[in-house]
Amino acid sequence: METYPFWVDLVRAVAVFVYFLLFTALLIWGERRILGRMQSRLGPNRVGPLGMMQTLVDGAKMFFKEDVTPGMVNKPIFILAPLIGVIAGFLSMAVIPLGGQVTLFGETFPLVVADLDVGILWFLAMGSIHVYSTFLAGWASNSPYPLLGGVRSSAQMVSYEIAQGLAVASVFIYTGSLRVSDIIAGQDQALFGIEGIPGWNVVPLFPAFLVFVVGMVAEAGRPPFDLAEAEGELVGGFNTEYSGMKFAMFMLAEFMAAVTMSAVVVTLFFGGPNGPTFGLGEPFTSLLPVFWFTLKVSFFVLFFITLRGALPRVRYKQLMDIGWKVLIPVALVWTMVTAGFVLIEEVEGGLPNGARIALAVLAGLILLFALVGEAGGGEPAPARTRGGAQRPTDADGDPVGEPELDVGDPADPNADRKEVTR
Repeated sequence: METYPFWVDLVRAVAVFVYFLLFTALLIWGERRILGRMQSRLGPNRVGPLGMMQTLVDGAKMFFKEDVTPGMVNKPIFILAPLIGVIAGFLSMAVIPLGGQVTLFGETFPLVVADLDVGILWFLAMGSIHVYSTFLAGWASNSPYPLLGGVRSSAQMVSYEIAQGLAVASVFIYTGSLRVSDIIAGQDQALFGIEGIPGWNVVPLFPAFLVFVVGMVAEAGRPPFDLAEAEGELVGGFNTEYSGMKFAMFMLAEFMAAVTMSAVVVTLFFGGPNGPTFGLGEPFTSLLPVFWFTLKVSFFVLFFITLRGALPRVRYKQLMDIGWKVLIPVALVWTMVTAGFVLIEEVEGGLPNGARIALAVLAGLILLFALVGEAGGGEPAPARTRGGAQRPTDADGDPVGEPELDVGDPADPNADRKEVTR
């Protein structure tokens, strides 16, 4: 890895930190405005133009708000838990390039904090560390509801990390490198040799892209997969006992996760900061990659916001079924298919474009049949009443608690028909 002067590393770290922090603030404001429009209300519109300063005011309010620590908590772990989430979020940003090469004071350097040899594994490792934040927050509170929320959230994050890891494995198997810069460089060419079509990984690795997108929503704890908060319990899940700045750190980590996940999916599947330069010279060649990266990330941030306003929250059983019965098998099969493609390329010296497309279609059909078989098989036997009649069930096959009629003893002429509720 190439070394640079200390001031270059400092400039890159500050630039990445400020960029993602400002993007997170923009996400918070944009989400409140867009959801307000979707729900026929205004959203923040008083503090600053279009309410843009509302996020800053809310942050100041949380900073000066009284920080209450219950007496029954494990104080060291209770304080450490929110710090783990924020620190892991900031460290995840270190391997994500914001742009291309930048020249400043005679030094030319890439706009990324650290271009590690195992860069994409670094991101997965930071996501695994973030699990400790939610679990320790629930455990350290010494209260049943936060503990249930922590276990719920930890199981969700661990389950979807497996599918995400397999989707990422497809990317670096296809690219042949774990270094993020190599993954981006591999997408800076024509798709299948066809000029005019960018060679983004989203086309040849589309099933892996779908798995990663669903996994990143669940990993960030965003609706419709925000199962850490249980509506029936009227509490906030693992952060129930937190207030003040500690609570704000959990919220910051959640919104940062949405921005970071958007940046990662853009880097892995949409060419990162790659984009046309329109034949322009400096300084446009240095600024345009940042513009393209921001535009792509904004699209997925808008995707996160739209999901929150458009979809209802799923049940926990549905959440775990999607992760273990759908995403993990699909990601595993597609990883094997990708490895087979790469092996054929290396052994046979390459395939014609038509053969590549035919194999991709065949692999897609195999995945489709696998999913249809999963959806159609293993259905539970229909529930029946005591009289033998089939009892109504919902979409998941669970009995619906509707009242039924008890006709009593048929031999008793005086038996009354009465309604009983199960």
